[in-house]
Amino acid sequence: MARKVTDGPIRNKERTKAKLINAVRKILKKDGFPGLNISKVAETAKVDRRMIYDYFGGLEPLVQAYLNERDYWKINPEEVQQLIHASKADGGRALAQQVLENQFDSLTDSEEMRQIITWGLSMKLPILKALDLKREQIGEQLFSELIDQHFKDSHQNFRAIYALLMGGVYYLTLHSGNLNNPFCGIDIQQPQGKEEIKKALQQLIEFAYR
Repeated sequence: MARKVTDGPIRNKERTKAKLINAVRKILKKDGFPGLNISKVAETAKVDRRMIYDYFGGLEPLVQAYLNERDYWKINPEEVQQLIHASKADGGRALAQQVLENQFDSLTDSEEMRQIITWGLSMKLPILKALDLKREQIGEQLFSELIDQHFKDSHQNFRAIYALLMGGVYYLTLHSGNLNNPFCGIDIQQPQGKEEIKKALQQLIEFAYR
């Protein structure tokens, strides 16, 4: 039986890329964005700084790779048309619910993801603005080609409803993560509290579609 290949140019490249992304994570957690620079990332990853340029093209694309890997928004641009086609039967209802739940779970479970959102709200950095615009552009395509079609003859503005739901998820999770306090008597750090919020999100989406 042939031996499993555990080394080689491709495997080494992927291993080094993972080290660099993990180094960005460590530096951001400790020092935030002001602590990021090429030398510090290379030193933390214990690789030659040239690897950052060879594998990512520079510091900004490396940080972008880190943000994309951690972001709760898991829909890639190349998947959008497939999602639209698969979701036409219910006008995007299940997809809208799934995106909210993914956002809620990611922000509830990951301090790292909450920190990324906090940075995005408090720091005017082009790379964080780009991440937000990426979500917005994909969302716009889903709205215009799928969800708007379902609501075109309705008096309801589902975009506005969804904006309030998504904004509520942002606030609830950041509030809970930073203050460790209940909100309206619901503690989303507890399983029961999380389920109550998910149930409410589902009810509101179903109400809007009904």
